[in-house]
Amino acid sequence: MGDIRRRRAVALGITGGLVAPLALTLAASPAQAAPSCTTQTGPYQKQVEKFLGRAVDGKQSAGDCKAIQAFQTKHGITPNAGYAGPVTWGVMDLMNKQKAVGNNPNKDGKCPTNKGRIACVNLTLQLSWIQDGSRLVYGPVPVRTGRNGYETRTGLKKIYWRNIDHVSTIYNVPMPYAQFFDGGQAFHSVGVSMWNPPGSHGCVNMTKTNAKKYWSLLKNGDDVFVYGRKPGT
Repeated sequence: MGDIRRRRAVALGITGGLVAPLALTLAASPAQAAPSCTTQTGPYQKQVEKFLGRAVDGKQSAGDCKAIQAFQTKHGITPNAGYAGPVTWGVMDLMNKQKAVGNNPNKDGKCPTNKGRIACVNLTLQLSWIQDGSRLVYGPVPVRTGRNGYETRTGLKKIYWRNIDHVSTIYNVPMPYAQFFDGGQAFHSVGVSMWNPPGSHGCVNMTKTNAKKYWSLLKNGDDVFVYGRKPGT
């Protein structure tokens, strides 16, 4: 039985080397050193100032730079020199859109309500939730899906294998609370920000708290529906 499990894990790893890019990124650069603050005004200066609760004057100041730099460092945005550029604003804009969803993530009706319990993944908004019919069971929660070239595949799927202590056979990094739903692509927890660009190698990354909750609420055979398109892919 152990040999079967090992062969199965290898097969999963080969189809989805997809499995733990976040953890790999974390291992490669556990601490992002803060460079000197830039004095340059960025193209999204006013939007970033407003998001951070700074005085909105559209001009870079030392205080602006430190606030932007702290945000970039927290979410793994590089370079983290405090410049109000498109990547930083893209993350903030996504956060605003996620917040606007509130407690009605399936307002557009795109995630099926005739399947009973189902885990939904909206790639466009980088949100996931669990619903039962039209009833919201858990979420929505922010997730980190596949980057350009390693997109999380769309469509209706089913959870077919779960391993609470899974380790990627390709990257040799942990994938706690892994629930596989599409040839190596799985829900699992990671230890970095959900807004850390550019994304995973296909898996749906979650915080430990949310991955544990998904583990307790889902089982083999439950449906998963992935739709939309992640910005930048």
